[in-house]
Amino acid sequence: MRRALPLLLLSSVVIGCVSQTPEPAKVPLDQAPVAAAAAGGDDLSGPVLEVLNASPYVYLRIKTAKGDVWAAVPEMKIEKGATVTVSNPMLMSKFESKSLKRTFDEVYFGVIAPAGGAPAAAGAPAPGAPGAAGAAGAAGAAGAAGANPHATAGQTSAAVTAGSVPKASGADARTVSETWAQKASLAGKSVTIRGIVVKVNIGVMGKNWIHLQDGTGDAKLGTNDITATSASAASNGETITVTGTVRTNKDFGAGYVYAVIVEDAKIAKK
Repeated sequence: MRRALPLLLLSSVVIGCVSQTPEPAKVPLDQAPVAAAAAGGDDLSGPVLEVLNASPYVYLRIKTAKGDVWAAVPEMKIEKGATVTVSNPMLMSKFESKSLKRTFDEVYFGVIAPAGGAPAAAGAPAPGAPGAAGAAGAAGAAGAAGANPHATAGQTSAAVTAGSVPKASGADARTVSETWAQKASLAGKSVTIRGIVVKVNIGVMGKNWIHLQDGTGDAKLGTNDITATSASAASNGETITVTGTVRTNKDFGAGYVYAVIVEDAKIAKK
């Protein structure tokens, strides 16, 4: 009995430790950036059959040529029965909206195109999230190489030629290729990159996703393109300078990982 008592006490201690182990924190999906699969770049058009408002988004059930689909766009007034076009749609499977207390089997995140069909607020091309082609580029490179999962959604402009963009100035200035090459040492640090915007997604999960190229890096490896997230907007074809924090191996779930991304970037248009 004397020998059994210490064993019982030890068992209770072990069980107590296990029961007190905290569960990992879970971020609600509608409070995190979208990890979206590319929708193939095809716009979604048709009459609106149902409207669900859930600020900062509005969810639309749209009757398209391929059947009824759900889409989420930045909050705006849309009436049932209106005909809309959702540009740069990016597919999210099994998406849980905490606001609506509902899980969608499939929902496409995008923006409403103005009359005439041009993508809204993003210029012709659109990108990075939730979907140019480069580090976040081709569908085959996304995922395994840590490329942008949103790379293939929407259009991209022509690749930026070498030497066409002067490097930014300052101690934290890097080219696109230097940021890729030095990503391990730059993780968590501020970096400033000047480049040409080759793709943009506006207002996806509360952020703008901007792809930059400056003519450096290897397109085949995806190191010629880098994604920055920002509260500020930029248009395709603009030359801008971004300053933000480098994050590496950023996992947005569903198998989508950015090997390197610049977050919360400030934008200077010069």
